[in-house]
Amino acid sequence: MTETTKDRPWLIRTYAGHSTAQASNALYRKNLAKGQTGLSVAFDLPTQTGYDSDHELARGEVGKVGVPVAHLGDMRTLFDGIPLEQMNTSMTINAPAPWLLALYIAVAEEQGADISKLQGTVQNDLIKEYLSRGTYICPPKPSLRMITDVAAYTREHLPKWNPMNVCSYHLQEAGATPEQELSYALATATAVLDDLRGKVSEEDFPGMVGRISFFVNAGIRFVTEMCKMRAFAELWDEICRARYGVEDPKFRRFRYGVQVNSLGLTEQQPENNVYRILIEMLAVTLSKNARARAVQLPAWNEALGLPRPWDQQWSMRMQQILAYETDLLEYGDLFDGNPVVTAKVEELKDGARAELAQIDAMGGAVAAIDHMKSRLVESHGERIARVETGETVIVGVNRWTEGEPSPLTSGEDSIMTVDPEVEADQIARLNAWRDARDEAAVNDALKALREAAATGANIMPPSIAAAKAGATTGEWGDVLRAVFGQYRGPTGVSSSPSNRTEGLDEIRAAVDALTGQLGRRPKLLVGKPGLDGHSNGAEQIAARARDCGMDITYEGIRLTPAEIVAAAKDGGVDVVGLSILSGSHIPLVESLMRLMKEHDLLHIPVMVGGIIPEEDARRLTAMGVAKVYTPKDFELNRIMFDIVGLIGPEPVAAE
Repeated sequence: MTETTKDRPWLIRTYAGHSTAQASNALYRKNLAKGQTGLSVAFDLPTQTGYDSDHELARGEVGKVGVPVAHLGDMRTLFDGIPLEQMNTSMTINAPAPWLLALYIAVAEEQGADISKLQGTVQNDLIKEYLSRGTYICPPKPSLRMITDVAAYTREHLPKWNPMNVCSYHLQEAGATPEQELSYALATATAVLDDLRGKVSEEDFPGMVGRISFFVNAGIRFVTEMCKMRAFAELWDEICRARYGVEDPKFRRFRYGVQVNSLGLTEQQPENNVYRILIEMLAVTLSKNARARAVQLPAWNEALGLPRPWDQQWSMRMQQILAYETDLLEYGDLFDGNPVVTAKVEELKDGARAELAQIDAMGGAVAAIDHMKSRLVESHGERIARVETGETVIVGVNRWTEGEPSPLTSGEDSIMTVDPEVEADQIARLNAWRDARDEAAVNDALKALREAAATGANIMPPSIAAAKAGATTGEWGDVLRAVFGQYRGPTGVSSSPSNRTEGLDEIRAAVDALTGQLGRRPKLLVGKPGLDGHSNGAEQIAARARDCGMDITYEGIRLTPAEIVAAAKDGGVDVVGLSILSGSHIPLVESLMRLMKEHDLLHIPVMVGGIIPEEDARRLTAMGVAKVYTPKDFELNRIMFDIVGLIGPEPVAAE
């Protein structure tokens, strides 16, 4: 075949953003120079949850998992020297998607761009936030309304922009089976389109269906994942035709981007992750009829901490080698007509249809949030149990654990860390921004935003006006919280023990013996301080402790250290367990331990789990933390025995 017959490669991205807008801008320019063909912006947790960098909940979280964007000045700096009219930008933003898109539009206008030519995506999927990621702001119904406000606005003003990226990625990270990932994502898409139907004309609606995109996860079970993508494409075509009457096949095309699985990345023998990432990428690229339109890959060392630019480059080179050195793009679909593939695809579709029917019977995705959340917690528990027993093999974790030390992880700079001064610097610039702006103009803009939210008018025009006036992310979020109310999503952890008892006899006996010594059930408080919404680990610890016979207190995500300490005092708990995966463990634990001392609670042991480097683990221990756990500690029963040992008849003090 000649060179001209090759398919165009997918968009090659790395998911990036950290520290400050200025540092992230330098990283973007560098990655574009290395051959990256699109931007994928990671925002920090305060930005994702609609808070300014100086909010109490933002302490320790600023710039950790992404870039802080508090106002137009930050967005201006983020894209300095990058012509947005020529760029394809994906913004991984959900609850504040209208706000970040408003800031993006304002910066593009400052650059002199033709707004109608802007290309990119806002993720804008709130349902998966309630189920798996936790960066929601408002309750489901007003959140759904704002999703479709963005879609309706882009139809008129940004015809090349994808207004919503249905994200099943985090569903798999939370334990979803392939059938659940298929059905929950498709149910989310139909919930959005059903709501959007009332906001655009019948003539324009098929085109809007065609602009819904998806963001999926590809795990290590290569054949199943490839078949899942074919099932996604076929089911979406079926839904678009049957449910919405879309005749034009181009509007029924399943368009998706992917980041491959991070759940399976291991802290043990982390170099093995390179092979895992490659195999997972093949699942979303080999089948032409279900090939991803954009791919971003995690770095091999993300289970250890933030990847360095070199680590991200290595992942990008993996994509470039497949796209440009191999002959993959010279051929049609390699799997059409394969009976094994066809049978697996049909099996997945049947399972997904059954799940979809159940969700529809409950009133759709919004009404079924509690149901879906509890199902994910159950599925994740079953997955962990299979790893614990060895039924699911993970090389270097539960088999072939002996190995040579990795030269890639040696040295002080083997992972990237965010300078703790970044937070103070960001807050100083935020205060300077507030001091320099026209306060009256900001107040007028926020008043108009409040009125639009209350009356049901499209949220985008007043958001853009507020962005241009100089309003901040926290002020935008506060308006919505005031109008729509705060929301606390379901935890998925029932107070009733599950039926899963296999392998628990020994630990249950130990808990029963401790109960006899204490004269009551031992009490465990599981807390998630800060803004980290990755609750999977906390949920599984709480569920396993419950199944072992302990009394548990788990109220979900986004708690201040003061709230956790108050709950520990009021509940008379025996152990406090904290889960922090955002890298903010040092400042959050410092605050908590100080409050524990002030309230005379240092006799209660504190345990901390997260992505915690060894040096940080030593610092936590020096603060008085009794036990520190990282992703390598996958055996939940061992953690349960640790809890029993920490309590005992004479509790071990966390001093």
